[in-house]
Amino acid sequence: MPGVMEYRATGRRKSAVARVYLREGEGKITINRRPLDEYVPSKALQAELQQPLGATETAGKFDILILLRGGGLHGQVGAARLGIARALLIFNPELRSALRRGAFLTRDSRIKERKKYGQKGARKRFQFSKR
Repeated sequence: MPGVMEYRATGRRKSAVARVYLREGEGKITINRRPLDEYVPSKALQAELQQPLGATETAGKFDILILLRGGGLHGQVGAARLGIARALLIFNPELRSALRRGAFLTRDSRIKERKKYGQKGARKRFQFSKR
């Protein structure tokens, strides 16, 4: 559609990657071609996903298309939240202070630590035997 502005951003969390597309509309959120409440059944996670919209008072002003890959549901929601915040920043750079206050622009860099050889896991060892 000519004349329709689209704001694109990427969000990451753990091993999840979210590509977020913001288009001016009536507030529909679609994740991997499915409605939000079908893809994310938990109301708490739905609320977490929409936090940047609430903080910037832009809820209901955008149709959001999110393409998610990798990770689990919680990581994907975190990635989508960061992507939405970054897309809102592209839409209006003056929203930075509101997004900063809610810590929505901070990339959570915590990822799973790799398993080491000679050990049971990343930190856990096999039982030590003196004799």
